[in-house]
Amino acid sequence: MMNNKPAKIFKLIPALDVLELANVEHIARIVGNNEMFYGFKAGFSLGLTHGLGKVVETIRRYSDLPIIYDHQKAATDIPDTGRLFAQTLRRAGINEAILFPQAGPVTLEAWISALREEELKVIVGGLMTHKAYMHSEGGFLNDQAIETIYRTAVDLGVNSFVVPLTKPEAVDRIFQTVPFRPETEFYSPGYGRQGGDPSRFASIARHYLIVGRALLEAADPVAWIADASTQLRSAS
Repeated sequence: MMNNKPAKIFKLIPALDVLELANVEHIARIVGNNEMFYGFKAGFSLGLTHGLGKVVETIRRYSDLPIIYDHQKAATDIPDTGRLFAQTLRRAGINEAILFPQAGPVTLEAWISALREEELKVIVGGLMTHKAYMHSEGGFLNDQAIETIYRTAVDLGVNSFVVPLTKPEAVDRIFQTVPFRPETEFYSPGYGRQGGDPSRFASIARHYLIVGRALLEAADPVAWIADASTQLRSAS
């Protein structure tokens, strides 16, 4: 558990869970290289519809910020496919990848190694935002196994993790048992429409908030960004 509390850093990440490149272009143009944003998160909808290279090309017209690929969920396959996954992302120009290694520790280690060989940043998640995910809340996944995912990734040198804003009590329990390093970065879905409150996560120093519909469907995205930036700066 992290005990020291350096100055808190908030950044935003648009979740580009859309089908059309026009929507990507719209948000990328607005965000640009705005200092309140960390990067962009793209998923399977864009990748399967247009190809990741085209998605990266569209974003790069307006921004140099990191592009994160979230396969929803990667690292649930056999260990050997990690290399193919990593090479595909590197060729497309992706910078970072999110893994949810539900296939076990051998797959986790192999996929981390493959991504590192291709010089992609590794982000590992174990807990998701929605209801009935953990066994204790009616889901399929054992609570202890989820903690083991985080602990194993820490042991493998990972310093970037996904934790949801919507389950602060569960995240607190993970923080009590997993030896995260002080410099660890946390990426959190659940900001915006899902109602996650980042101020509840006081022990996180570098916090990247993933926002989807609240930004993408905002009547005035520029005004939404200005309001969110003001709120996050006051909470820092």
